[in-house]
Amino acid sequence: MIVHFKKRERYKVQAPLTALIDIVFMLLIYFLLTTNFIVDEGIKVDLPQAKASAPQVHKELVVYVDSDSRTWIGDEQIPEDKLFTAIKNRLAEKVNRRVIVRADRSLVLNRAVHVMDVIKAAGAEKLCLATEKTED
Repeated sequence: MIVHFKKRERYKVQAPLTALIDIVFMLLIYFLLTTNFIVDEGIKVDLPQAKASAPQVHKELVVYVDSDSRTWIGDEQIPEDKLFTAIKNRLAEKVNRRVIVRADRSLVLNRAVHVMDVIKAAGAEKLCLATEKTED
C-alpha cells in the first residue's frame, strides 16, 4: 500500500488587525474630543478684560463694534441706520436667538449700550457682552 502524503501549507503569523484598528479609532476619538475647536475670527477688537470670562462654544450671531464706533456683522460693515433690519433678518433664520457683542474696550460706553439696545429691540432673546480673561 502506497501512501501519498499531501504537503500542507504552513500557518502564517498574522497580526491581530481588529485590535489594532480599535486602538487607532479610540486614539482618534480621544484627540477629537480633547482638541479645542474654537476659532476666533472677525474684526480686530480689544475686548474688555474680566476675571470670570468663559469661552463661547456655540455658534451665535456676533456683532463687532470697533474703536471708531463702526458696527460689523461678520466681515460686513453695517451702517447705524440699517443695523436694526440687518440683525432682525439674521435672527429670523436662527433657532437660538443669542447675540454676542464684541465691543472695543476704548469705546465710549454709551455707544456700546446703544448697539445692545438696537439688538435687543431687533428680537435677540439673549445678549452677551464678550470679554477676554485676564492673566491674574
